Amino acid sequence: MNVIFVETAMERLRDFLKQNNQKNQIETLTPDASTREYFRVEWNRQPAIACIYGESFKAAEHSYLDVTALFRANNLPVAEVYAFDESSGVVIQEDFGDVILRDFLQQSDEPTRDNLLNRSIGLIARIQAATPDAFARHSIASRLKFDAEKLLWELNFFKTHYFETFRRTELSDADEQNLNEEFNAIAAELAARAEVLCHRDFHTANLMLDNANRLRIIDHQDARIGTTSYDLVSLLLDRVTETPASAWLEDKKSHFLNERGRCGLKPLDSNDFEKEFCLQTVQRGLKAVGTFSFQSVNRGKTYFVPFIAPTLQIVLQACRQLEKFPNLQRIIGRESNS
Repeated sequence: MNVIFVETAMERLRDFLKQNNQKNQIETLTPDASTREYFRVEWNRQPAIACIYGESFKAAEHSYLDVTALFRANNLPVAEVYAFDESSGVVIQEDFGDVILRDFLQQSDEPTRDNLLNRSIGLIARIQAATPDAFARHSIASRLKFDAEKLLWELNFFKTHYFETFRRTELSDADEQNLNEEFNAIAAELAARAEVLCHRDFHTANLMLDNANRLRIIDHQDARIGTTSYDLVSLLLDRVTETPASAWLEDKKSHFLNERGRCGLKPLDSNDFEKEFCLQTVQRGLKAVGTFSFQSVNRGKTYFVPFIAPTLQIVLQACRQLEKFPNLQRIIGRESNS
């Protein structure tokens, strides 16, 4: 059973550094949305990042340590873990610096942005190439899957938090039933296609550029088995403020298929992949809108609000391209006109 600590993260970190004869030189970094807290420290005379968890852990059951070992064994650019302590919830790891790819892209010219996005797409193919090793290692990532239950939970999260939490409205009984039927169909089809390793949250805020201008992957602890299109949808369509041009999307999808070939992965039928990409766009787009709605209202993170309407439009376009889900199309269309 994990122990929830009384001591603060800073106190536990100081004790850990002292026990390991390291300098008590600590810089507080901005924590993410979880119970983890991050600090920059000096470890064996070089900068490092300390991640402090809210409770103790067992290394064999720790998803971050497990997936990090899997990714590094497959030459994926995640941080080296220098040290950890189960009892105090401390992980010391490689320091990539402070350059988040999303921020860097906003200040870059178009050729630079295009090059970095293409390089990012190459990383998705490389993650998928690690699928056999994930199963061979019995990695935690291989034991988690975007099954129908998980996908449906995310779709229902959208339904609850977009309509009830954000819009403060209720669906009619008929709309509720119709959406449930269509959501079940979406979840079932995507679950049947889940067969490759996915980062699960692969977007430009979870990629960094180190001092040598190399792309580095972060926040990979939730990796699991999903569709071939999952991470690509996440990268290209996460947190957008306008609908991307169709020609641009086609170019990126084509680049992805080529990168899969470079990694020795089996060829995909382009028409079938297009249908899957659209279907995954519907599911992940709705999941994202649910998250934006929840975070903006319940956590006060109103900077998510501008992403809601464009994401719903992207979902609507994907439904129309598939020529499916008439009730979802009608309801989203109604929301767009309200």
